[in-house]
Amino acid sequence: MALSDVPLSLLDRANTRDGSTEAEDLARVLERAERAEELGYHRFWVAEHHAVPGIAGSAPAVLMAALAARTRRLRIGSGGIMLPNHQPLVVAEQAATLEALHPGRIDLGVGRSLGFTAAVRDALRTGKEAADRFGDDLAELLAHLSGAAPVTARPRNHAATPVFVLATGAGVETAARAGLAVVLGGPAIFREGPGGGAAVLERYRAQFRPSSWWPEPYAVVSANVAVARTRAAARELLLPEARALAASRTRGEFPPLAPARPAEPDGLTARERALVQETLTSSVHGTAPEVRDQLERLLARTGADELLVTGGAHDLDAQADSDRRLAALFTTRPA
Repeated sequence: MALSDVPLSLLDRANTRDGSTEAEDLARVLERAERAEELGYHRFWVAEHHAVPGIAGSAPAVLMAALAARTRRLRIGSGGIMLPNHQPLVVAEQAATLEALHPGRIDLGVGRSLGFTAAVRDALRTGKEAADRFGDDLAELLAHLSGAAPVTARPRNHAATPVFVLATGAGVETAARAGLAVVLGGPAIFREGPGGGAAVLERYRAQFRPSSWWPEPYAVVSANVAVARTRAAARELLLPEARALAASRTRGEFPPLAPARPAEPDGLTARERALVQETLTSSVHGTAPEVRDQLERLLARTGADELLVTGGAHDLDAQADSDRRLAALFTTRPA
């Protein structure tokens, strides 16, 4: 499969960075979206995280409105809005309002994740059991968007906004039954066997039921991707977020991104070093030819319809360079 045949999109989590303010970090997201549009990216999505020191993106619908106002062709979406945190009617109204203001450019990606800590869940008025309602909440959301609910969500959407389900495995069945697109990410997409990405997406396609939103299955794979002049430079681009993820899993807090060092930094425990390596292993990084080869194999193995690139960086110039190099791989065919 040629990369030029596959839409290329970006998910920006609005990472915070040592040495910058959160306002500056949010402004940088808008600038990146403008650049992504110039480079030919298909979608630009933002996420929902609450009370996380390393992420300024807490209100995706608000940020989507700003992004859509700053761009003209780029599709803008949520990756995702977490349904357990919201009333489905309110999510439908937000999506429908954005669609009315920017017709044909809004995507609605939804997930079932909860707040990271008990204190955050309490502040959001959600308990751990809220995730178990995801299927019912999703059905209610779709009813509001299609106009089938007892209460009419306004502005009317008439199922105009494409809906995606963010899944780590089990969620693909929910997406398939509802006739929605699915976004699959994480280490699973690189694994072989029954629990690997190819098998999970094959199950999604087999169980898919056509709907007003998607007449056929549509699978997006998401992965951290970095392209640079050398493989070492690409690895260095991914290191800050890999270290922050390791800290979140061992210390319970995802910190602002700090500058990377070529060598593994002092002060990491053995467990943190292992987690950093795990994150880097389940990413795609290297020179342009190396990344092309890795992505072609990933897309061929999974049969994905689209690639959604994730991954935060501290070095904004290097990130911009990576975005440019990656876009070039998807707009030119290999000789």
